[in-house]
Amino acid sequence: MTGSAARVIIGFDGSPAASAAIDVGAKLFPGAQAWIVHLWEPPFASETLRRRLWSGTANVDEYVEAVEREGAREAERVAAVGVTLAAAAGWRAEAMVERGYGGDGVQFAQLAEKLDADVVVVASRGLGGTRAVLGSVSDMVVHYAQRPVLVVPHPLLTAESAAVADGPVVTGWDGSSDAEAALTAARALFGDREIEPVAVEDRGGPHPETAGDTVTVLHHDGMLRRSGRAIAGALTAYARTRHAAVLAVGSRGRSAVEEMLLGSVAMASLHQAHRPVLIVHRAGGSPA
Repeated sequence: MTGSAARVIIGFDGSPAASAAIDVGAKLFPGAQAWIVHLWEPPFASETLRRRLWSGTANVDEYVEAVEREGAREAERVAAVGVTLAAAAGWRAEAMVERGYGGDGVQFAQLAEKLDADVVVVASRGLGGTRAVLGSVSDMVVHYAQRPVLVVPHPLLTAESAAVADGPVVTGWDGSSDAEAALTAARALFGDREIEPVAVEDRGGPHPETAGDTVTVLHHDGMLRRSGRAIAGALTAYARTRHAAVLAVGSRGRSAVEEMLLGSVAMASLHQAHRPVLIVHRAGGSPA
């Protein structure tokens, strides 16, 4: 982050995808202040442990208390593993363990506001193709967090992982306030990298401009302007040829259901880009 270390909040559940997200995040935000957040909901304990607890208790109340106690202990252990990984990667990290209530994505977004985080980092697992992801914790964070959200796909191939270290940041550009918000966030978070605004236009169409940056224009003859998937496809293909570390796109601020029905550039990019994607909401806008 330009001039100071970023304040990062990252979800960690002990999975390989979450561990990889810490590694990627540390390369993109070196020296960051990081909160390693683990949200848990009883019954968190394994089935084997729950059976042991049940056989060793005299009534339901004792059983529930025991499950809570053991679940909280396991949650603390998982978060501590995340802190260890983050510290080894160069972050100033601390654990934050929170009791979940079924709306983990919303709760995570609220924590980002409470901690005044510069960016939220979440891992995604297999968001490619036509697989619907609405309802996953990562997807709900993308929809509800008002802070920039970096979604790290898993797994990354060797070349994709190498690009994270020193690749440029490609930002989708159409001259809108949403695109301006994405470009502003990219400059703030990745100011020491090359930032390249990229517009996707029909040949002969208007050429959107931005102050201070040269816009790369990709021509897509015959493309339907309202096709978010086509625009996202062009942007992700270009990001691949540029060996980009991150693709940054603005959100249109629609509701979660509308996003899935309309197929926005932001959501389509999450499906198509095999590299970290930064989703940025316009300041004061509605959740995407």
